[in-house]
Amino acid sequence: MRQLLDPISIDSGFATDTQCPFCSVQCKIRITKELPVPGSRRFTYMVEGIPNAASEGRLCIKGMNAHQHATSKERLLQPLIRKNGELVPSTWEEALSTIEERFKAGIAEFGADSIGLYGGGSLTNESSYLLGKFARVALGTKYIDYNGRFCMSAAASAGSKTFGIDRGLTCRLADIPLARCIIMAGTNIAECQPTLMPYFNKAKENGAIIIVIDPRATATAAIADIHLQLKTGTDAALANGLLKVLIEEKLVDEAFVAQKTNGYAELCDHLAGVDLSEVAELTGVDVAKIRDAAQAYGSAGTGIVLTARGVEQQTDGHVAVRNFLNMVLLTGKIGKPGCGYGAVTGQGNGQGGREHGQKADQLPGYRSIEDDQDREYVSGVWGIHPDELPRKGVSAYEMMELVHQKSIRSLLVMGSNPVVSNPNADLVEEGLKNLDFLVVADMFVSETALMADVVLPVTAYLENDGTLTNLEGRVLLRESKLETPGDTRHDWQILCQIAERLGKKRFFPFESAEQIFEELRLASKGGLADYYGITYDRLRRTGGIYWPCPSTEEEGNQGMMFEHGFAHRDGKAILFPVASRLPQELPNDDFPLTLTNGRILSHYLSGVQTRKSPSLAARNVENFVEIHPRTAKKHHIIEGEWVEVTSRRGSFSVRSRFTEKIREDTLFVPMHWGGIQNVNKATSPELDPNCKMPGFKTSTVSITPLRLKPVAQQAR
Repeated sequence: MRQLLDPISIDSGFATDTQCPFCSVQCKIRITKELPVPGSRRFTYMVEGIPNAASEGRLCIKGMNAHQHATSKERLLQPLIRKNGELVPSTWEEALSTIEERFKAGIAEFGADSIGLYGGGSLTNESSYLLGKFARVALGTKYIDYNGRFCMSAAASAGSKTFGIDRGLTCRLADIPLARCIIMAGTNIAECQPTLMPYFNKAKENGAIIIVIDPRATATAAIADIHLQLKTGTDAALANGLLKVLIEEKLVDEAFVAQKTNGYAELCDHLAGVDLSEVAELTGVDVAKIRDAAQAYGSAGTGIVLTARGVEQQTDGHVAVRNFLNMVLLTGKIGKPGCGYGAVTGQGNGQGGREHGQKADQLPGYRSIEDDQDREYVSGVWGIHPDELPRKGVSAYEMMELVHQKSIRSLLVMGSNPVVSNPNADLVEEGLKNLDFLVVADMFVSETALMADVVLPVTAYLENDGTLTNLEGRVLLRESKLETPGDTRHDWQILCQIAERLGKKRFFPFESAEQIFEELRLASKGGLADYYGITYDRLRRTGGIYWPCPSTEEEGNQGMMFEHGFAHRDGKAILFPVASRLPQELPNDDFPLTLTNGRILSHYLSGVQTRKSPSLAARNVENFVEIHPRTAKKHHIIEGEWVEVTSRRGSFSVRSRFTEKIREDTLFVPMHWGGIQNVNKATSPELDPNCKMPGFKTSTVSITPLRLKPVAQQAR
């Protein structure tokens, strides 16, 4: 029996076990709502962590307050439709009829590819899978992608090319304390995945050397034995310097390289031309520090390399990650306890969300939409002819360009806020405003939903069932005992109901998330991301199962990848020479500083959910720019005042915050705010040619106090 959650019901308590909706750790939570004391109408909530294999029962500040946005009085509880320029309450019948009419008219006049779908990395595996199927079967459009393109695409493509398969961590979290050297490149785990920090503290207690690569002295860098405070955008060059030292100091595992890799001779030829002094000049890191870091990693008996958005969100992010993978392979530190590589997934289902069909070029099970055998298999599962499947579309930001060009004329957004999360945000906003038809499914009226023609109210994590795959590749089941509040509906229900109105009900007969998962299992069978052996019953019994898991009779790989070989046909990984290059934008007189962005502890993604939590919002009520005091003095900035940051694309305004923990040539701005505080108004839309990741980390900018600008020129 499900119980009703606030804000609809105020006359009963409840206790429910769930998991945090935010980061990729997916910590398990028990929430108890206690009845108010006599004479009061205020409920209290008790939140505690539940022991689990990832966070071991720990919760961070976001998890402790994750119930607050779900119980917010600002929850969207009924559909909205734009009438006379205003969003007004509506019924589901009117909302769905409007979508049916507009989609059918758009297809009839402009073709199926005039409609785009834009998903999110926090959707369950079931909703992610169904969104991909809905695009290709219900609509017949090739245009689908998702916000995870901005999170994991560089590491995913690098892992696929190097190892033959992409999975966030190739080892287990439990291997971290076994490592004697850990490199964390462009990852601030202390703020982004804080419940994992005890693993690293335990590693240090065991004698591990921690190396952090970051232009900021973050909370994660505080535990480092070696901090390589490089210039933003020079990670690939730094890795070349580290590789050069590994070879010079004979720290290469020659037997492993000979038996399990291809491309060693070509890599050696490339590194012979690398000059450490030039690497130091390019990166801003002393040669001595480069040597110390390389020797520490190369000489350690066990070691782990982790990368995240700092390395990946660049226009050479794909090859930068491949260069760090070169380090892992040269030293043979993979496929055994205490060793491995990990791309630290960001969003809650960042791993599973990219496996089952939300990506433009992908079918379920990490199959390729361009491969004839993959197309034939998935078409057979779906009951259509392979010729009916569209070919690949384009990446998330490229979809926004097509929206701006009106090649995509209608858009369905589910679980995302593209006007805030995309680079070149002014162009994106202009394009979305000019769409013929925009539908947004969300819990709140986000910055994107404000521009919609129809807004559909969806359930929160506390109210819907489904699976999510954490950063380890462990599939977890999240079940709910709570009723859906108001007129909210599950994401997957909405897709099934629209499909029915488009005459495709036979392809979308699902009445539960578990029914969708049963089809997902079959669609993924035999693919790289094989979920066939995973069932809801097994997940209930075990608490989580690693993929690939091809059989219901087997336990899967237990989290350790590549013990016996890699996923390429010959069982070998590929070493790949990577050129040292300058960032795509270089400072000049007009734009003398480099802007980077990222997450902070109390907020998540574009802040749509966390800014509805009073406890989290109170910790950071507005956005800010971190700037070195000496840099601030040069630009006549007073600490705490509002400034305007401007790039070639646009400008935004935030409050200044002085810190000596950042390079003098660099500014840092969090990404959790929209409007005039949206850092992505200034970020570059240039894309990595391999994975289509935008260059979020290396936009050049100027900074000016608002008090020195004429009022007419100040951002509104």
